[in-house]
Amino acid sequence: MPPRKITRDAVVTAAIDLADREGIEGLSMRAVAKLLGVEAMSLYHHVASKDALLDAMVDRVYSQIEAPAADGDWRDNLRLRSESARTALRRHAWALPLMESRRTPGPATLAYHDANVACLRAAGFSPELVAHAYAVVDAFVYGFVLQEATLPFGSGDEAADMVRSGPMADGLADYPNMAWFAEQVGLVPGYSFDREFGPGLELVLDGIEARHTGRIEPPRQGEV
Repeated sequence: MPPRKITRDAVVTAAIDLADREGIEGLSMRAVAKLLGVEAMSLYHHVASKDALLDAMVDRVYSQIEAPAADGDWRDNLRLRSESARTALRRHAWALPLMESRRTPGPATLAYHDANVACLRAAGFSPELVAHAYAVVDAFVYGFVLQEATLPFGSGDEAADMVRSGPMADGLADYPNMAWFAEQVGLVPGYSFDREFGPGLELVLDGIEARHTGRIEPPRQGEV
């Protein structure tokens, strides 16, 4: 039987499928090859190394994020791209710690970053504010996705159960502000942590807009 033919795209797709199911710890060239029904050595005709495969996987994730446009309202554009980034990272949880770590970024990665800078430049942001805004928006999105992924509950009902019973319930009596927060937020019917993403992002965008319009002055040199 002739060897099965594969493509680079198929290798990257298989690697992503494997990482989605088993996490990045379960990713190996041998495991990807097994998924494709080929020998591990055949993968190296398409990707030079596991590191190169990771570069390609991250680039694929970036290609799934809707990049902001350089025209229109910058807030709308950043909001749309932040929501899209959250969706992609929730789908591919393994990618979160890798997104900004690649030394050989692919074309989708570079195009995505270029579009973000273009959006902010088109809105008239100074070089310093482009850097500040880009950093804080990504910090919020990445941090929120990480927090979602590591919370010890998956729904508002599960959060309420933690508050009402178990070690947390016993400890809240000693922490009145936490007890207040549980009563006023966590135990309110319909509460879910994921609803905080939108309002939190608006707070971030409000701060960027206030700095951009001069309603908040930048810190003086030497100030924090």
